[in-house]
Amino acid sequence: MEVVSLVGASGTGKSYRALIVAKANSIGYIIDDGLLIKENKIIAGASAKKEPTKVAAVRRALFMDRQHREEVTRALRDHSPDKILVLGTSDKMVDKITDTLGIDKAEKRLYINDIASDEEIKLACRQRFVEGKHVIPVPTFEVRKDFSGYFLDTLKILTKRRDDSVTVDEKTVVRPTYSYMGRYTIYGRAIAQIIKTASEDIKGLGRIVNTDISIHPHGIVINIDVSVIYGLVIKDVVDMLRKTIKHEIEYMTSLNVIAINVLVKSLAVEGTE
Repeated sequence: MEVVSLVGASGTGKSYRALIVAKANSIGYIIDDGLLIKENKIIAGASAKKEPTKVAAVRRALFMDRQHREEVTRALRDHSPDKILVLGTSDKMVDKITDTLGIDKAEKRLYINDIASDEEIKLACRQRFVEGKHVIPVPTFEVRKDFSGYFLDTLKILTKRRDDSVTVDEKTVVRPTYSYMGRYTIYGRAIAQIIKTASEDIKGLGRIVNTDISIHPHGIVINIDVSVIYGLVIKDVVDMLRKTIKHEIEYMTSLNVIAINVLVKSLAVEGTE
């Protein structure tokens, strides 16, 4: 396995540029902040950005937890990558990661100052230390369940290739627990109000009779009792209700919606609800 490292101080934009560097060097796998990533999919590990303290985040990034370490080393054995990109804040950190995971030391060492301008690094530092934003080099749907209830945003990066074609890479911005602008709390009644507002313009829906919201480690489950206007296809109404509610809640709250269970309790004649 050929190991390439990308080194830079915290907040200088390593994760933001990880996919670009990987593509430029024909690398299909990335190790970043406790995660093993293949192309744009997480295949093993847990994000250090989910940890409650900076100390715990460092331990996670260095794979010091035995179960975490074994999960990632097992995935490395199963996938047997030819090349892998390892991100770290220093050469020493990269060497610690490779030693811990039992892989070769980095043969090629890249540094953020060689691939990003001073202005780009300055901007990245501002986003980290002023705005509390951290980047994970995978699409938002890959991390939503693990970061349910965190501020999430999506970055789409357009890269022009030599043949003039354009590729689009998606990355996710999070504000971790240990950031001063990290996790937030939203109450069930606020979610119920979002559901009520989102459903008002759905054709064929009579009214929402009852709403129940249960909170789970990876998101929320919503149970809704409704009435539907007689004469319309119930499945179409219910499908649209689910789709609309899921979009609005995930957009407005960053909560991961695990399931929306809709029970049609009654039929109503239009104009009587």
